[in-house]
Amino acid sequence: MRLILILAALLTATPALAQEPSVPAPPASAPAAPADVQSIDAIVAALYDVISGDAGQARDWDRFRSLFHPTGRLMPTGRDAQGQATVRAVSPDDYIARSEPFMLDQGLHERELARRTERFGAIAHVFSTYDARHSLSDPEPFARGVNSSRKPGDAAPGGVSAPEPGPLNEPPG
Repeated sequence: MRLILILAALLTATPALAQEPSVPAPPASAPAAPADVQSIDAIVAALYDVISGDAGQARDWDRFRSLFHPTGRLMPTGRDAQGQATVRAVSPDDYIARSEPFMLDQGLHERELARRTERFGAIAHVFSTYDARHSLSDPEPFARGVNSSRKPGDAAPGGVSAPEPGPLNEPPG
């Protein structure tokens, strides 16, 4: 009888042990301003606007967070010391923690140069080419790149965007 109880306990516990632990839901951000998400153009403009500013200028990080789907990630890419391509998946809060000191110290103004949007069903994929300057008066950019974002549908008024920008920085020249 004791052996049967032990086997029964093991058999009922095994499926529970095999399940992945539940992942807590990300914290809710403030709702996006309707004007920021009324169209793909509005979402892209809001993303560039919210991260751009002079040295010492605080960014509206609540607005930034509101542009992301609750599970949205930024995936910056680049090259490591050996020249190998790298990619990191970071939350909007991780991006803020990593980027804010640079933005406050040196300033950052990203300006869209070109855009290509592809749509299929309920997904729109946006490639937005940009250059980056520390100040609007800088004669030359210090970087260029592409922000690649996926968004549901046409981002109807009040809709939620799911941008996942991932700059591919390259030095100007």
